[in-house]
Amino acid sequence: MQQIHDRAQKIRLAIFDVDGVLTDGMLYYTDGGEEIKAFSAQDGHGMKMLRESGVELAIISGRAARCVELRAKNLGVKFLYQGVADKAKAYAELLATRGLDASAAAYMGDDLVDLPVMRRCGLALTVPAAPVLVKQHAHYVTRAHGGRGAVREACELIMQAQGTLSAQLEAYCK
Repeated sequence: MQQIHDRAQKIRLAIFDVDGVLTDGMLYYTDGGEEIKAFSAQDGHGMKMLRESGVELAIISGRAARCVELRAKNLGVKFLYQGVADKAKAYAELLATRGLDASAAAYMGDDLVDLPVMRRCGLALTVPAAPVLVKQHAHYVTRAHGGRGAVREACELIMQAQGTLSAQLEAYCK
């Protein structure tokens, strides 16, 4: 756990996949063909607290959906990459844009397409439903499931390591 704590202390940018991480991984379509997703309010609040603690937020998703754009805007996610076929390329561009070393980036993914980024970032996170190979390359596997508190757990892990969690929580205990 100390190694995870040490990695989390360095994080300045937290990047999240969508399906299976920010959502439960199920794909929902209306009869009209519109894709809809369900997002956890608690996960979203964790992302907001992480952002307020000084860590920038990004999303890199292989799929594209208007509801993800709306959710990202609502959460103050500065960097949104959707419909990405090559996540490693988008990740490299994002690091270059921000002038960050890979050790300063956390990435949370849940499937094989996320491995190229997970293997290059400073803190690789995943969820319990991830395939075995993904779990083997993760530094931390959350107890909570995707779309059900996993992102909140990851955000709090980073804030705890950086000593910012207490300050974020104290605002609600006044």
